Amino acid sequence: MPRIIVRPLGLILCVLFATPASTQQSANTVESGSVRWTDILKQQLAWYESAESVRIADNVLLYQRDSGGWPKNIDMAKLLTEREVATLIKQKQETDSTIDNGATYTQLTFLARVHRAKKLERHKEAFLKGIDYLLKAQYGNGGWPQYFPILDGYYAHITFNDGAMIGVMELLQDIAQQKPSYLFVDESRRNRAAQAVQKGITVILQTQVIVKGQRTVWGAQHDEVTLAPAPARTFEPVSLVSAESVGIVRFLMSLNQPNQQVIDAVQSAVKWFKRSSIPGIRLVSQPDKARPGSFNRFVVLDENAEPIWARFYEITTNRGIFAGRDGIIKYRVDEIEAERRNGYRWYVDDPAELLNKDYPAWLKQWPH
Repeated sequence: MPRIIVRPLGLILCVLFATPASTQQSANTVESGSVRWTDILKQQLAWYESAESVRIADNVLLYQRDSGGWPKNIDMAKLLTEREVATLIKQKQETDSTIDNGATYTQLTFLARVHRAKKLERHKEAFLKGIDYLLKAQYGNGGWPQYFPILDGYYAHITFNDGAMIGVMELLQDIAQQKPSYLFVDESRRNRAAQAVQKGITVILQTQVIVKGQRTVWGAQHDEVTLAPAPARTFEPVSLVSAESVGIVRFLMSLNQPNQQVIDAVQSAVKWFKRSSIPGIRLVSQPDKARPGSFNRFVVLDENAEPIWARFYEITTNRGIFAGRDGIIKYRVDEIEAERRNGYRWYVDDPAELLNKDYPAWLKQWPH
């Protein structure tokens, strides 16, 4: 199959370097554009018609790997020098494409919006190549690994952590439902996207953890073969996770005409959230005078505090658990080293809005 990257790259180079010097911003004096990458999907529709959106979209094409996916944790909105462009072209064959930390599905969502506004063929081609990447990356059981091509270790696990798999499924669902930004997608890919979503729903229902005969929530990762909850980094143990499970439940609640399995999964998870909230404590952050810009985080008793949830729960006991880089499970966050205690999100409040707003609205739509 011919590589579709050849023609877009030529066009990108023209866009970046054929602009007269009097009108082109200097990358030596301006390090980033007018929109931050973290805000790239928060703009008004009219902005995606702008020259700035096209400039960033052309950046995104440069960062796209030959696999069709993108690496993570990169500011793709920044202005690029000629040397940086040349380096990116040389990195096309890197095997670091991932869905972690919003990578790939964020780039694809952005490209679709720019294409809807500008109808530039190079953006369409890159988008379709990226969709093919996501469809190819899906396991036969319906899950997605964190990296594809697959890397050794926990990267191969089915990954709910940080909303990875759900982010992919939301994008594919929008394509399948022919949302306005995706009307250009051909029927074959649209059908494949719909099939991928159905397979994903199947594995979501299969991976909901059952404890003492009762469905609960999900792990951050699940073994790609056995589907059992799996660990990741040393401080991310096998557990039930609260924040990511909220995202999964919201996705299930977004389905039209949910079947009884989906309804049971949602209701079971909601019951778990209700019984797993932690009242009477509050997480406090105080500036660390010894380390400017850093904070010390600790828990205090507060009978008026809003309920919060631990990020991780021990499967057998449903107690909140914490671990430092030594991987040893603790039941108090102040028992792990300061670096991990202060550098990780150990408590979350994400389930509160689900319980107070989203779930009641869903019940009105689907009474049972």
